[in-house]
Amino acid sequence: MAIDRNRTVRGAIAGGAAAGVWALLQPLDKKPFGVDYDDVELLGKFVTRGPAWRPIGLAMHIQNGALFGAVYANVVRRTPLPRPIAGTAAGLIEHVASWPGVKVTDRFHPTREELVKMSGNRRAWWQAAWRHFVFGTALGVFELWLNPEEPAEEQ
Repeated sequence: MAIDRNRTVRGAIAGGAAAGVWALLQPLDKKPFGVDYDDVELLGKFVTRGPAWRPIGLAMHIQNGALFGAVYANVVRRTPLPRPIAGTAAGLIEHVASWPGVKVTDRFHPTREELVKMSGNRRAWWQAAWRHFVFGTALGVFELWLNPEEPAEEQ
């Protein structure tokens, strides 16, 4: 599979923007789900316990989204799904694939006592599923805007 550098960069921008949407909407879903789980906090407090955890966590979250978007932009062209739907599917697949890792976080994260325990927490699972749905959908839409369909080659 050949990697198109421009497509990859635009996919990274789309993924970073989608992660930004996630981070902006995250405070709004805490009350409806009844869970104070925060991905920016989880990432930031892994690196520092000081007041810089929020900008560091946000930067890490956006970086993760950019990496995911870069890969997605190169893989999505080879899927049979319409691209925005493929984005949603990719986000939800990532959620299901990464969720078992919460056991590691609950056990070994440096500030685990301050964080919401997520393993076995159904509300946290659904909250994370919602966030991955939003991220994946935004990624699919943004990536399509930035990497529009190539016109079919004339024969």
